[in-house]
Amino acid sequence: MESCRRYVLLVVLVLFSFVRNISTSVTHYSIPEEMKEGSVVANLATDLGLDVKTLNQRKMRLDIIANKKYLDVNKETGELYIVEKIDREYICSAKSSCYLKLEVILENPVRIFNIEVEILDINDNAPQFRRDAIHLDISESTPKGERFSLSNAVDPDVGSNSVKTYHLSESEHFNIEVQTGRDGSKFAELILKKTLDREQQAVHNLILTAVDGGTPARSGTASVIVHVLDTNDNAPTFDKAIHNIKILENSPIGSLVIHLNATDLDEGSNSDIIYSYSLYTSEKTQETFNLNPSTGEITVKGMLNYEDFRIYDMEVIATDHGATSLSGQCTIKILVEDMNDNHPEISIKSFQSPVNENIELDTVIAVVSVSDKDSGDNGVVDLRIPDNMPFKLRESSDNYYELVVSEPLDREKVPEYDVTFTVTDRGSPPLSDNETMTLELLDINDNVPQFPQLFYTIRVMENNAPGALLSSLTAFDPDLHENQYLVYFILEKEIANTSMSMLFSINPENGNLYALKTFDYEIEKEFLFHIEARDSGSPPLSSNVTVHIVIVDQNDNVPVIVSPWRAHGSVVEEKIPRSTDKGSLVAKVIALDTDSVHNSRITYQFLQVTDATLFSLDQYNGEIRTMRMFSYRDPRHQRLVVVAKDNGEPALSATVTIKLSTVETVVKAYSDMTEVPLEYDIFSDLNLYLVIGLGSVSFLLLITILVTIVLKCQKPKPSKAAPPCRNSVISERNSTIADSTLVSNDAYWYSLFLAETRKGKMVVRQPVPKGSRYIVSSIPRGTGLTDTSDSAASTLQYPK
Repeated sequence: MESCRRYVLLVVLVLFSFVRNISTSVTHYSIPEEMKEGSVVANLATDLGLDVKTLNQRKMRLDIIANKKYLDVNKETGELYIVEKIDREYICSAKSSCYLKLEVILENPVRIFNIEVEILDINDNAPQFRRDAIHLDISESTPKGERFSLSNAVDPDVGSNSVKTYHLSESEHFNIEVQTGRDGSKFAELILKKTLDREQQAVHNLILTAVDGGTPARSGTASVIVHVLDTNDNAPTFDKAIHNIKILENSPIGSLVIHLNATDLDEGSNSDIIYSYSLYTSEKTQETFNLNPSTGEITVKGMLNYEDFRIYDMEVIATDHGATSLSGQCTIKILVEDMNDNHPEISIKSFQSPVNENIELDTVIAVVSVSDKDSGDNGVVDLRIPDNMPFKLRESSDNYYELVVSEPLDREKVPEYDVTFTVTDRGSPPLSDNETMTLELLDINDNVPQFPQLFYTIRVMENNAPGALLSSLTAFDPDLHENQYLVYFILEKEIANTSMSMLFSINPENGNLYALKTFDYEIEKEFLFHIEARDSGSPPLSSNVTVHIVIVDQNDNVPVIVSPWRAHGSVVEEKIPRSTDKGSLVAKVIALDTDSVHNSRITYQFLQVTDATLFSLDQYNGEIRTMRMFSYRDPRHQRLVVVAKDNGEPALSATVTIKLSTVETVVKAYSDMTEVPLEYDIFSDLNLYLVIGLGSVSFLLLITILVTIVLKCQKPKPSKAAPPCRNSVISERNSTIADSTLVSNDAYWYSLFLAETRKGKMVVRQPVPKGSRYIVSSIPRGTGLTDTSDSAASTLQYPK
């Protein structure tokens, strides 16, 4: 054998049928055994049409099916080379042809190529006999031409390098004839060409040489020792010369296969038979089956495996115990029947994990191959995955399947899948196996941040401290990592040239909303704006929510008493007739509170009263009325202190002191009235619309007053004082009274009061006798009234 000589026989069969990414063609190579390590077989990259530069990137690897890794691929050059010396006789001891099946697997995209390397035999083994000496006992009565089986030589080499012929040393009694067995093997039969004479030669020593057909030829020898025996002329015979038997694999040890029966017509010791295997019976057969030499029973000795060995051929010899033993032979063929005793196997060729959750449909996730060593239905397998998964299996070639995406994936619903591949054969009972792979999903920014509510109403108490936390507006994003990191913004909106960002601030990280200023309910009652939550994905997604800030009123405004009017710190003086009836209106206290409705609800109470039995105060409208008529015991001056209290918590209040003087019913004239400067400050905060409305009413009233003045000026002046009239107001100078009007409504009186005082006039209101109506007089500023009696009307005078 020329060890330094390397030759490669390349046969590439292109079948032009590709199923997806798995090549169904097989690339064939032929190499001799015993090649040196590192020897190059072929350039796979060139033969398979691959780019050498991408082999490392595509993670090229070589799988050798059911054998050691004798070969490997150089990823830099794409060459297939020898890793370990290959002994064909070791890996294919019982086969005439020897192949190594390989798979070349590449990723990105997945490609699988089938490679078949034929290991060619070289003549590196010499024939050998199982025994160094072959002993034969031949009766002298054996006729010439009789044949005797000799142990055949075994040569691990195959083909022309196996045993080709036999040579026998020179002998006048024997020669050999080379025979070919059913499996093609050569064996020699010893032929008696001349009758033996034990008395002349009891033992014949022969040399049997086995020669193979290699170049140069190799040979092996064995000694053939022939013992010549006395005559025993009847040989044992079997009832059948050929037996065909079927037996199930995995039959228990000791199971009976067949009971052989041979008979010998001789008598005595010449008829006693022993059974034995012929030398033609292989050692594998002898190790698997036991032959009882006395009874001829053949039983199971070793494990029967249909996948390893299916047919056993044996030759049984029945030998008698005669002085010159004779033998008979029978041939037995044992067929092993398959049982479903091999579990199907799963091999994951490629599995892609993790993948993006937005992976396209029909994308290949994994490539799986299945196999079963059994035959028939026992070797037919079915592969399946669980039904409730968004994947499906697609058969790409024989026993190869692709796992592809069949439904859209959503990481927020299912972050990962445990895909269990289950393979089941069709035997009875069926056997199965499974393999579980975990597929992880990578997040993409496909979810918009979500607020728990679409609309937030936040109540803020007025007079809040700047920087106070109002609320925490937190959104949720089911994505992961930067796709769920949220940033919060206030969407800019201007109110009265004021930006929302000047009034409120939001923490961009946690959504905490703060007030940047102190709010006053009486100025600002509510704000409406939007807050946006934006994630950090690419591109970013966002959503917004409407925020309604409601300023809640505090009781921070003290009631202001506007009627009866008095200067700061002064006492209001009122004069009433002493003959006033029970239930007559003495005065009316009116207070205003600019707080909200609840806090501005005013109630009135007496704080001090000279005689509690004389006056009553309506707590809701502030009217002071007499509870009885005055008596002579009652003092002429009464002091009433009224407190106006709002409904807040704590309540705020204002007080007014009213000094009542009782006068007789006869009135001379109005007493001199002192003008009290009118303060306009208390009206500066009134609503503009109310002022316009009151001004319009006042204008109409003024026209009425002017007409009345003209009519009054035309009447003669009375010479005497008018007779006394209870609850009346009489002026000695009628020309100073501009107009008189009956008013029965307090609200109208208050409106008139405001309108006239704006014009710098003073307003007088007195009850009409025997009724609940009043006389209201509007008098220009500077006009004085004098009292002609103790019954003078209360007056209010305001400057312009």
